[in-house]
Order: sequence, then C-alpha cells, then structure tokens
Amino acid sequence: MDKNFIFLTETESTNNYANQLLLTKAAMEGTVVMTQFQTKGKGQQGNSWESGPGKNLLASYILQPKFLNAARQFYLSKAVSLALTDLLTEENIEVSIKWPNDIYTGNKKIAGILIENSIVGSNLHSAIAGVGLNLNQTDFISGAPNPVSLTQLTGKNYSIEIIAERLWEKLEIRYNELKSGDFSSVDNAYLNRLFHYQTWAFYAKQGEVFEARITGIGQFGQLILEQKGGTKTEYLFKEVEFVI
Repeated sequence: MDKNFIFLTETESTNNYANQLLLTKAAMEGTVVMTQFQTKGKGQQGNSWESGPGKNLLASYILQPKFLNAARQFYLSKAVSLALTDLLTEENIEVSIKWPNDIYTGNKKIAGILIENSIVGSNLHSAIAGVGLNLNQTDFISGAPNPVSLTQLTGKNYSIEIIAERLWEKLEIRYNELKSGDFSSVDNAYLNRLFHYQTWAFYAKQGEVFEARITGIGQFGQLILEQKGGTKTEYLFKEVEFVI
C-alpha cells in the first residue's frame, strides 16, 4: 500500500472524515486521517472516546479489502488489534486484546478500535479502521473506569506522527497476511494475545454474574465461553460483559 497522511487540527471524527473521502473518491487505500482533537470521537456502538487535544493518536486508516469475504470481516478487527499489540510490545509493554478490539495492559485500557465496513456483493469494498491510542495524556476526566497512557507506563513522551507511521507499518504486515490467505497465523496470534483466554474469570449477562473461560472466537467474531459445567455459549458484542 502507498501511504498518505492527512493531518487535521480538529474534526468531529476521523472516521467520519475518512468516510467523506471515500464517498467523494478522494482517498486511496493507505490513506491515514489524523487529528489533534475530535469533537465527537466515536467508540463501539455509539460510545464516546476521551482524548485531550494533541495528546494521543487519533487516526483512521483507510483500507480496500476487496479480497475479503464479508463473512470474514472480523479478521480486519483481528489484524488491527494485532498491529497495535505488535507496536506496543516493541515498547516493552505487556498487552492483550480484550474482545472484541480493546487493547489492555493488565486491567487498564490503553487503546480502542472502531472499524466501519462497506460491503458490495459478498465481499468487503472498503474499510475505515479508527484507532484511539493513549500516548501522552496523564489526566482522564470522563469517568472512564480504567484508562492508561503509554507515557504513564514508561515515563517517556511520544511523537504522535512517528507512532502513526509505525502503526501503519505494523498494520501493513498483518493486512498482507490476510491478503495472502494466511488466516491461521492471524487466528493463532489473536488467541495468544486474547485477554483472559483459557482463564477462569467472571462475566455478566443482563446483570447476572457467572464464571467462565474463553475457549475461542467464532467464525463471525463471537466470543465462546465455557462454564464450569462444560456448557459452551457463543456471544455477540454487547451480549456479555467482562467483570473487571
């Protein structure tokens, strides 16, 4: 992919801006929209994303995964999640992927992902991978329960532009694995990084807390939980919550 970075001082949402570029055919695959501040930053299913102005990586990576069947679209989430963990591992940070696509270090959230896909026929046509990575912020005021930034973990200050380019390089590697059809490598890497994988932990469904362990990820990205009695259940996003 050829890379093309677009730098904005402020925008409602980098995903929205990237979508407008796609609608007007003004963006090629590999375009990255970055901003210092989002006035309406988006998380999964309408959640907001807190970020102080100029403190963190707020970026949307435009992809055109026309090779990928729509039934396999969760692989994009896997690829982007793995790219982030690949990047953070280079900073000597122990990280995991909290299903479906939050990035955790210990029990604290350092990054989140929002992927918006366009489908034509049976395949994906385009995808916007929005990434929020906490870099240099030290005060979080939104009431989010467990945020943490890279600077809080390492004591260093980070160039947002350099981190964005490094993430682009990591994403290209994982994206090319999908292009080549190497889904098993992506699957194995994702499970190896999965938060609470094969570990007994507590979850909640409609207010009821139960103990289970993650045994895998379903074909369409479902979380597979096994309870103590051996019963396995597949859950879609928001159908079950981690109790942390």
